[in-house]
Amino acid sequence: MDPKIFLTVFITVFLAELGDKTQLATMLFATDTNNSRLTIFVAASLALVAATAIGVLAGHLLSQFINEKTLQIAAGIGFLLIGGFLLLKTVWIN
Repeated sequence: MDPKIFLTVFITVFLAELGDKTQLATMLFATDTNNSRLTIFVAASLALVAATAIGVLAGHLLSQFINEKTLQIAAGIGFLLIGGFLLLKTVWIN
């Protein structure tokens, strides 16, 4: 296991997940005193593991048919488009 890749992926995913709707939903479940905190933790953890497994599998499959550089460019353009859309939406709403 490459420690540099491990830390890069860990930090990127950790920061991306902070404050997102998944974390907020998990916090909402945890506010109900009838729910076991352990059950919530295990269920949310398994859901994130499953979603991550799908991402890794999809990335692996795509890389067999599409050049890595092309995928990186497409992902970058996608992020820019989403960011631009959110920025415009924010400006239009306010």
